[in-house]
Amino acid sequence: MTQTGELRVDFVSGAVAHRLKFGGGRGQALAKAMGLRAGKTPMIVDATAGLGRDAFLLASLGAQVTLIERSPQMHALLVQGMQRAKDEGGEFSDIIGRMTLLQGDAKDLLPELSGEAILIDPMHPPRKNSALVKRELRQVREIVGSDDDAAELVRVALKHARSRVVLKWPAKADPIVGIRACSHQILGKSTRYDVFMLG
Repeated sequence: MTQTGELRVDFVSGAVAHRLKFGGGRGQALAKAMGLRAGKTPMIVDATAGLGRDAFLLASLGAQVTLIERSPQMHALLVQGMQRAKDEGGEFSDIIGRMTLLQGDAKDLLPELSGEAILIDPMHPPRKNSALVKRELRQVREIVGSDDDAAELVRVALKHARSRVVLKWPAKADPIVGIRACSHQILGKSTRYDVFMLG
């Protein structure tokens, strides 16, 4: 975050850089959910890129990641953040080299991409206690809206992913109405990953 409190995408410092150094590699819940394991690195599509953090983490573990962001404003922030990380050189530049950013609606783009594993992290339902929601996430919500078509996006992903679809969702939230039950779940502290295995 800048001094002015404007939202920015930052891969080089703060939480993202810390997770890169100390995050625990492929043992992290997200990596496990996406199917990264010894000798296996799927081609990943992050259908709801947002601040790009999950995509960056997955790319740091060796995955080729295609990010899709439909909000023009959010897409512009991602372009800037990726460029800053690339300019940083070294490991950051290598990681950005494994990330491809697209702008558009994932429902339209997924059929063309045939990703092995598709990650969907829609805007989560507002928490009962709004004071808990970080300012940054409130800013993201102001930009991208509420993702009312999340169920439809999951259905499109289930049709076009080659091996799995992963829905990132608050640990205690009800399942999204209108999609089939997941194959299994990986639970984090505040987040769960609903994994839909295909094929």
